[in-house]
Amino acid sequence: MAAVRFLDQTLFAQLASDAKASGRQRYHHLLHRADEPCQRLVAGLQPDTYIAPHRHLAEDKAEHLIVLRGRLGLVLFEADGQILRARELSAAGDCCGVDIPPGLYHALVVLTPDSILFECKAGPYQSLRPDERAPWAPGEGDPAADEYRQWLCSLFAR
Repeated sequence: MAAVRFLDQTLFAQLASDAKASGRQRYHHLLHRADEPCQRLVAGLQPDTYIAPHRHLAEDKAEHLIVLRGRLGLVLFEADGQILRARELSAAGDCCGVDIPPGLYHALVVLTPDSILFECKAGPYQSLRPDERAPWAPGEGDPAADEYRQWLCSLFAR
C-alpha cells in the first residue's frame, strides 16, 4: 500500500524553495508512479519560469489545473497564435482552476512568487511531440523566450 501524502504548507514551502533553486524556476513533485494511468503532480513555480505554449493532441489528454497557492495567468490560443482568451487563476480569487480539452494551445505565466499548482491528466507521461509545440512561439531556452513570457505577463497587469 502506498503512503499517504499530504498537500500541506510544509510541502508547498519546500516546492517553492526547490523552484527558486532550479534553473527552470519550477519544481515538480510527482504523486504518481510512471506506470499509472493518471498523472498527478504538484509544482512549485516562480515568476521567471517559461511554460511555452503547447497542446496535447491525444484524445485522452485533457489537462486539469488547480492553483493551490498564488496566482497564474492562463492564455488560450487559436491554432495560428491569436489569443483566444486570457484568464487569471488564483487560489484566493474567483477562478482557481481550469480543465483544458485536448488540442487547445495554452500557456501559463506565474504572477506571484512561490505559486503552487496541482496538475492532473491521463498517463503515462509522454514528452511533447513537435506538432504539440506552438510553432509561432519561442521554445524553452530560446533567447526570445523571456521577452515573450514578459509579454504574456503583461496581459494580466493590474
